[in-house]
Amino acid sequence: MGRQGEALNLRETTGWAARDPSGVLSPYTYALNETGREDVYIKVLYCGVCHTDIHQTRNELGMIRYPVVPGHEVIGEVVEVGSEVTKFRAGDTVGVGYVVGCCRSCEPCNSNNEQYCNKKVFSYGDVYPNGQPTQGGFAAAMVVDQKFVVTIPDGMVLEQAAPLLCAGLTVYSPLSHFGLKQSGLRGGILGLGGVGHMGVKIAKAMGHHVTVISSSDKKRTEVLDHLGADRYLVSSDPTQMQEAADSLDYIIDTVPVFHPLEPYLEMLKLDGKLIMMGAINTPLQFASPMVLLGRKTITGSFIGSVKETEEMLEFCKEKGLSSMIEVIKMDYINTAFERLEKNDVKYRFVVDVAGSNLSP
Repeated sequence: MGRQGEALNLRETTGWAARDPSGVLSPYTYALNETGREDVYIKVLYCGVCHTDIHQTRNELGMIRYPVVPGHEVIGEVVEVGSEVTKFRAGDTVGVGYVVGCCRSCEPCNSNNEQYCNKKVFSYGDVYPNGQPTQGGFAAAMVVDQKFVVTIPDGMVLEQAAPLLCAGLTVYSPLSHFGLKQSGLRGGILGLGGVGHMGVKIAKAMGHHVTVISSSDKKRTEVLDHLGADRYLVSSDPTQMQEAADSLDYIIDTVPVFHPLEPYLEMLKLDGKLIMMGAINTPLQFASPMVLLGRKTITGSFIGSVKETEEMLEFCKEKGLSSMIEVIKMDYINTAFERLEKNDVKYRFVVDVAGSNLSP
């Protein structure tokens, strides 16, 4: 919250929360902070559904406080601003991502990498310095420090813009940080969910030759004809994989479950990078010569900064990029979670929060 959450007067809103590690969501009415000096009170319009929401509502990463209202791809309308807010005014269309607080004094914070602050505050399942639990975007309203709110560029379709705040940013940030934005690179996208499909779109818009690597052949036509990828490989086909050895400058690994790394390390060129994005609580393994003999890098990236979010949104507007989505109402969320686990969505669910009945 603004000024580290100094506002202690509370008001109520309603969201859908998990009460225990079953991860089942149901209506929940709870207190929001009043709008502090640097805070923005937001009416939530849309919120994307990320695989991380499933992990977190089930406490699979061991960080969650219940009850928890998930949702971190938030599009909303500003209703009220604090007295020291300079970036926004009532009526603005804005976005909120996965981080809503930080210490503001450490090296990551001072270098516009606040998502790596050791004292960062997540948008849900966490707690503000004043002791108030954080709750996410599967709710009618949020109160967020202006530092962690971004403007949605005019002309964007709002429901399609929601997944950009995580899925789009998660891909854009490492491509930017690791110097992989220049045209002519050859990139791989491993896994074709919400993050993966934005990976194809963003990499193609940067002028890259894009190979999609999937576990089956069923998405080939769609990937090549509709998403515009250049090549499609089935990871279980050893001939296809061998033919692709030493061919890629980078691979964006979006798979959120345990999987071997060696088949993909073999695909990288000299100095190639395997960029991990899936949150996996099982140790991964690889044989070190796979890295040593090509000076290859296994690295990771976590969402992106507010600055990168603003850059990414402008890039997507300039290039005409948006996410492919299925819009749902809030009362469908538990079914959506089940379908998401089965990869039964093209490619991101987005909750029409404002159009849902959020009454408890």
